[in-house]
Amino acid sequence: MLFQKATTKFTRDCPLSGKDAPVINYKNLKLLQKYISETGKMLPSRITSVCYAKQKELSNEIKKARILALLPFVAD
Repeated sequence: MLFQKATTKFTRDCPLSGKDAPVINYKNLKLLQKYISETGKMLPSRITSVCYAKQKELSNEIKKARILALLPFVAD
């Protein structure tokens, strides 16, 4: 048919949930830097496909790392 709906659904799974998921910690800078933009802002969950609970945990750990001067507040 000319106007047919797609029958397959696209689902995104949270990369931070599950059995082999990495631990979200303020000391894990490699993981935290994946979720920060080039300008130093946190990336939204619609882009990173992180679930709400893990996004909240991630933002708290990024804030801790910024306060301890492990991550910059803004990028130069």
